[in-house]
Amino acid sequence: MHRPPTAEAEVAEELAAVRPALLPRYTAELPGARAAVLTRLWRALVHEPLPWITAREPGAHGLTLRLADGRTLRGPHADPYATSAYVTGVRLDRERYDDPARLMRDLAVPHAPAFAVELDFSVSSLALSRAGAEHPKEWPERDWQWEQRVVDGHPFHPNCRARPGFSVAEQLAYAPEHRPVVELGTVPVPARECLVAGDWPDELRDGGTVLLPVHPWQAAHVLQRSCAPWQPTHPLMSLRTLALPGGRHVKTALSARLTSSVRDISEYSVRSAMPLSALAEELAARTGGLLHITRTLSAATAHSPDLAALLRESPEVYAAPGERVLPVAALATTTLPASPAWLAAFTRLALTVGLRLLDLGVALEAHGQNLLVVLADDGTPRRLVYRDLADMRISPARLARHGIAPPALAGRLVTDDETALRRKLFGSLVAGALATAAGSGPALAAALRAALPELPATADLTALRTDPLPVKALTLMRLSPDHPGDIWTALPHPCVSPVPEPEPEPG
Repeated sequence: MHRPPTAEAEVAEELAAVRPALLPRYTAELPGARAAVLTRLWRALVHEPLPWITAREPGAHGLTLRLADGRTLRGPHADPYATSAYVTGVRLDRERYDDPARLMRDLAVPHAPAFAVELDFSVSSLALSRAGAEHPKEWPERDWQWEQRVVDGHPFHPNCRARPGFSVAEQLAYAPEHRPVVELGTVPVPARECLVAGDWPDELRDGGTVLLPVHPWQAAHVLQRSCAPWQPTHPLMSLRTLALPGGRHVKTALSARLTSSVRDISEYSVRSAMPLSALAEELAARTGGLLHITRTLSAATAHSPDLAALLRESPEVYAAPGERVLPVAALATTTLPASPAWLAAFTRLALTVGLRLLDLGVALEAHGQNLLVVLADDGTPRRLVYRDLADMRISPARLARHGIAPPALAGRLVTDDETALRRKLFGSLVAGALATAAGSGPALAAALRAALPELPATADLTALRTDPLPVKALTLMRLSPDHPGDIWTALPHPCVSPVPEPEPEPG
């Protein structure tokens, strides 16, 4: 079938110019990348409250979705917790689609053209990432090496690898899966024009000037200025956070939309950085050694979300000799989750920690990027490490109930709403990190059934046992540009409503 010019062709043309040896592998990876993005999109079409889908009808060999304009869309049963790319095609009326961007364009629903462009870039960038990835059998020694192994990006977002604004050369130069060394620069700002939190290091001061670390992409595309060279770094999964020599991590502003969000650093985040770090450290101490939280060391901003940075500990500092610490997202690059006993033990550990902190008054954004696991030499999960405090939620009422003084903060981080608190934790930890580790609804259900009976009884645990699992409606959010903030939906609880095994696409 003839394909109109797309991001796939644009990337191929650029790749031929900057890295021609990679072009055959990129071309070979395109069908799998289309299936991976189409699987994520089909999950959204089946499970999100999209207003132009009027009915979902299960059949013996799959699902039929009825559209408001009278058309039908047919595909396989959709496991909302599956991470494999099992959807290779769907049918809109009589026509078969294997390209998620073309499907979205032809659905012709509100805001579909812009989203189709994002899907197009997601496919091409994913194929590029897979083409450049290496898959060594030996386990990495450094934390940033684990992050290089996570190639496919967000496990459930159709924009799993969309990097708009990044050329092929820039993806190769800055994305962790391509294993680059990124030279960070600094921009001097008069100290009187900066907000500084914590102990900003002497190496980033010059008399009365604060030196703010800047990502080279940000310098070129947003600040449009040159930067003084500072440090060679290794990029982590989030792209804008990088590992410095000696072990610290630096989080930089990166004003590009990756998956759903623009990755800048607000003044609110800088102001709240140190109080959040102190609170998190106090709460982690109440988990009996099961949780460490990487401390924020310092933060600074030139009163602009485009020019700011945070310095924090590396998770490596919490690994004893013989132990390894890795993001939960990287577990899929090992054989550990394939063992039901290991998955149950990890699930028990993660829920024990997450529910304990929720009871104390903090809901973690514990998805597979923020949550890390400390493994013993034999692979046994020992402890957890949590990083990136900017998206957790704090309940002053719950904290006070446990005799903990709430930090002097207001704004989006603070809420006593139980629904909001449970959404934050359950949506990120259970429907995110644990589902990613399990890889399917049946595997997640087995792990939950093994872990839940051993957890301390709380009202939050009761809600987790029986209620549908809350998740962000990621595709609906991209198709709702006029709706600020998150849109939530619910997935069937794997222990209550068994998910059908996906089958091949209908004929």
